[in-house]
Amino acid sequence: MNSNIILIGMPGSGKSTCGILAAKALLKNFFDTDLLLQNLEGKRLQNIIDENGIDYFNAAEEKAILSLDIQGTVIATGGSVVYSERAMRHLKELGKIIYLHLSYDSMEKRLSNITTRGVVLKKGHTLRDMYNERLGLYERYADEVLNCDGLTVEETVESIVLLSK
Repeated sequence: MNSNIILIGMPGSGKSTCGILAAKALLKNFFDTDLLLQNLEGKRLQNIIDENGIDYFNAAEEKAILSLDIQGTVIATGGSVVYSERAMRHLKELGKIIYLHLSYDSMEKRLSNITTRGVVLKKGHTLRDMYNERLGLYERYADEVLNCDGLTVEETVESIVLLSK
């Protein structure tokens, strides 16, 4: 009961949506690191990026992750957390990491609000560039990989519950 389940994956993969439902099913708490970051900074994710830049955002996200000391929780992370090796090592110490994998096409279909949702896109990079850059990082840090293409929210949650045992 005390171990954590950490969800990583591309923007739109369902980390927050499915995470809260998985937490209910697993009788665990739920924690969203994007909300922690917004609370610490007093700004929405996109405002942090727009006003302070990507390097600042990444450093603030790492600091927020390193501050986590929780148990018995499903933790939804921001999609860019994999850019910090220190943050990922800390998360690995906290529990089991499940990568919610999406194909590029599925991710693109789910992201209707790319300019306002706080997605870390490096200057001159396309969504495809970001996808290709992060793909190997997610796979590197994952204890389990869940292919979410074509799954409903309910099916994704059910799979998270099964993988967390």
